[in-house]
Amino acid sequence: MTVIDPDTQAAWAPGADAARDERDGHDGRGAHDDRLNVLEDDAAEEMPLSTRLSIADTLTLGNATCGFMAVYFTTTGVLIPHLTGSEDGGMTRHSAATAVVLMLMASVFDLFDGLVARKLRSSAMGAELDNLSDLISFGLAPAYFVVVWGMVANDAHQRVSVVAAVVVLLAVVLRLARFSCTTVRDGVFQGMPGPFGALTVVSIVLLGLPFVPTTLAILGVAWLMVSRVEYPKPRGRLAVAMLGWIVLSMGLLAAWAFGGPGGELLLQTGCALQVVLGAVIPLFATFRRVNSFRDSRREARAAAQS
Repeated sequence: MTVIDPDTQAAWAPGADAARDERDGHDGRGAHDDRLNVLEDDAAEEMPLSTRLSIADTLTLGNATCGFMAVYFTTTGVLIPHLTGSEDGGMTRHSAATAVVLMLMASVFDLFDGLVARKLRSSAMGAELDNLSDLISFGLAPAYFVVVWGMVANDAHQRVSVVAAVVVLLAVVLRLARFSCTTVRDGVFQGMPGPFGALTVVSIVLLGLPFVPTTLAILGVAWLMVSRVEYPKPRGRLAVAMLGWIVLSMGLLAAWAFGGPGGELLLQTGCALQVVLGAVIPLFATFRRVNSFRDSRREARAAAQS
């Protein structure tokens, strides 16, 4: 009996597949596997390029993973022991340092995914993946760190710290949204970059200052992230310097976490330098802009007089 397949309009007779398999030297199962392999290959070829991950995208996903793990270590090593009354100073210090190191590692991933994307390629998802990963690592993770600080610090006020954390998170959200829809001149960021802002917020917390100045400083960093102050992009020597600073910061955190000699002083020094950089760069950028404006006015006056 011959049957007409309505989809393909091709004739089929019982035993036709078996005869063809026998003629081709395969059994029915082998032919079926071959057809599946062909279908999978066709599907891979038809998959749009926009859904294929590049090397840069993989680095961006590493950024997101580090941000999530920072939240995990902050919760399991700092918050839960505080809530259950099982705090161990050494373990708490170690977990806090691990969380901050993970944020530093996220900064490294964020630095290199852009460099790799420029050298090789990035998929059409690259920009979206970068924004989402930055939101986790440099928005959620430091904001959560501030919340936990408000719960475990002796002189902190929990509700006020939550407000400060929300302000930090919203500042990162607004900054990322603005970055996606505006264009600035090449070589600069408008507003404090997310990684720099996140590390500055964490450094302010680790300094252990009184609650009020700590909160005001955190709010100041959040304002800088949404401001129009220009920050240089980490390229060339600046990228190398930034990477060196991150590695040095990891070393300082390790010395503090494991109770090394002078670890506390080293950590305080590193955090203070980070905060000073966060304050000096805007002043330097403002001073440079004022000088450029004055030079432009002088040139315009000279041109008008001539």
